[in-house]
Amino acid sequence: MSALSTTRSESPRRLPPGPAVRRRFGGGRGWIFTVVVGVIALVVNIPLLNAVLVSFKPDGEIARSPLSLPSSPTLDHYTNVLHGSGYDFPKFFLNSALISLGTVLLVLVVAVPATYAIVRLGFGGHWIISGASGLRLLPAIFFVVPFFLLFSTLGLQDTVPGLIVANSFLNLPLAIILLSASLRDIPAEIEEAAAMDGASVYRTLGGIVLPMLAPAMVAVSVLVFIFSWNDYLFALVLSTSNATPVTLGAANFITSTGIRWGDISAASFLSTLPPLVFAVFAQRYLVSGLTAGAIKG
Repeated sequence: MSALSTTRSESPRRLPPGPAVRRRFGGGRGWIFTVVVGVIALVVNIPLLNAVLVSFKPDGEIARSPLSLPSSPTLDHYTNVLHGSGYDFPKFFLNSALISLGTVLLVLVVAVPATYAIVRLGFGGHWIISGASGLRLLPAIFFVVPFFLLFSTLGLQDTVPGLIVANSFLNLPLAIILLSASLRDIPAEIEEAAAMDGASVYRTLGGIVLPMLAPAMVAVSVLVFIFSWNDYLFALVLSTSNATPVTLGAANFITSTGIRWGDISAASFLSTLPPLVFAVFAQRYLVSGLTAGAIKG
C-alpha cells in the first residue's frame, strides 16, 4: 500500500497547457473568431467578387441575372478593355503607374527629412504633427477648387506632374505621422554616438536613420501607392485626356446608348490588381510599419 502510494506521489503531474498551446487551438473559441472574420471578409469583398463575375458574363446574361454565376463565361469584355476602340487601357494604366510611383517618390523625399527635422532637431515644434493629423482628416473635396485654380494658372492642368503634386499634398501628412512614430522608437543615443565620431546630420540621416526606418518607409510607400492609384476626385477635376488614370478611364464605358457593365467590371478588376499585388508582397513591412510606436517597454 505504501509502495503504491509512493509510486503515485512520484508520478509526474500533468501541467495545464501553456500559452503556445492555448494560442494554437484558440482556447476552444478560435473557430468562432475564424468564422466571424471569414464572414466579414466575404461581405466586404462582395462588390469585388460581383465585379469579377460580371466581367465574365455576356451582356444578355448580365441583364437577366447580374448576381448569378456565369453560365457561359466569356473574355469579350477583357478584349474590349485591352484592345477595343474608345478605351486606351495601356495609356491609362501607364498614367496611373506614373502618378502613383511619382507620388511615392516625392512623398518620401519630402517626408523623411521633414520628419527627422521635426522629431530629432525640434524644428517647428510638435504642433506640426498635430497639424498634419488635422490636415489629413479634411475631406479631399476641400482642396479641389484651390488646386484647380492654381494648376490652371501654372499650366499643370491635365498633366501627370500636376496629379503627382496633388496626391503628394494629400498623402504627405499621413507619411509624416507614420514616420514620426517609427523615428521615436529609434534610440537617440545611436545618433549621438555618430555625432561624437564626427558624422554630420546628413550622414547620420542617410547612413544610420534610413536603414532603421526602412520598414516604416515601405509601409508608407504601400499606403501612398494605394491611395494614389485609387484616387478619383483629383483625377476627375484636374485631368481631361492626357493624364487620365485607369480609375477615371473606366467611365468611358458609360455611353449615350447605355452602360457597358461587363467592360466596366473588367476594367475595374484589372485596375485593382497592381495595388493588391503590391500590398501582398509588402505585407510584412506594412504591418511592422503601421504598428511602430504602438508598444512601449
